[in-house]
Order: sequence, then structure tokens, then C-alpha cells
Amino acid sequence: MRSAAELTAGLREAGIRIVERFEPGDLGELVRIHGAGNARDYGYGVWHEAYCARIAADFIIDGGGPRGRAWLARKDDAVVGSVFIVEAANNAAQLRLLYVGYAARGLGLGRWLVEQAVSHCRAQGFMSVFLWTAEGLDGARHVYETLGFTLSETKAAQGWGVDTHELRFDLRLM
Repeated sequence: MRSAAELTAGLREAGIRIVERFEPGDLGELVRIHGAGNARDYGYGVWHEAYCARIAADFIIDGGGPRGRAWLARKDDAVVGSVFIVEAANNAAQLRLLYVGYAARGLGLGRWLVEQAVSHCRAQGFMSVFLWTAEGLDGARHVYETLGFTLSETKAAQGWGVDTHELRFDLRLM
């Protein structure tokens, strides 16, 4: 696994910068890239886009708990990626809204975002981190598995616009 510092240098050379605070307009851009990108790539419908909007809006309003955090990737002042950590029960963290838009794919940004999120969870003393993803998101799944996440649950997805399954991955930190 490459160090975050090494990845940061590569991402900076590509014009990517990371911000941890939402500015006006960021929520709309983030929801748009998730919704439009996942519709184009996987056939997901407007329900999925609304689901992403709710997650992001809840984070802005509630902060994801005292140990919650969001990373927004920007390129040329546009939001091109994200990952969030929110507190869950039993000293667990949930990784949410990992996404890398077309303008930033192939740069290692997805892996960098997940590495930062996991590092943050360790530093905050979480016992574990989990996430839900969908069948067919093979690039993201590869990142999760190479970082030690293991598949723990599968269930039919509701409302995505296509027949698919949601997959839960868990990573024990302590």
C-alpha cells in the first residue's frame, strides 16, 4: 500500500485538492455526479440519487457524529469525488458516499479516499468500519478488499432502478 503522502503528491500533480468542509453549491454538485454517473454506469434511477442527497444532507446538518468527517475532492473548483465517515452503534464507523467522477478516475483517488477514511477511523479509536455498496461496482470492491474489508452480508436492493444486491463489507480495526 502506498503512503497517503505519496498519493497526495500524485493527486496534486493532477490538479486534485481535498477539502473537508462543504461550501455553497458543493451538495448539489456531489449529488449530481453521484446520480448522473451511477445512472450512466449502472442504470440507477432517481431514487438512488435522492438517497445519496439524503446521506449528504444529513451529514451537513448532523456532522456524522463527533468523530464524523467528509473528504470532498475538487478539480478545477468542481467536486469530483467524496467519501464520508459517520458514527454508528457499538463504536463502529460507517464509510459512505465513496465516489470518483469521470474527471478524476484512474488517478488512485478512490483508494486514497478510502485509505484516509480508514486512517481517520483508527485515529479516532473506532473498533471497526463498515460500508454498504452494490453488486457490480467492481473497482470500489477491489479497493475495499485489498485494504482488508471482508464481505459480511448480501441483500436484495430496493429502489435502485435496476435489480441488484447490496453488499456489506466490514473491517475490524482493533
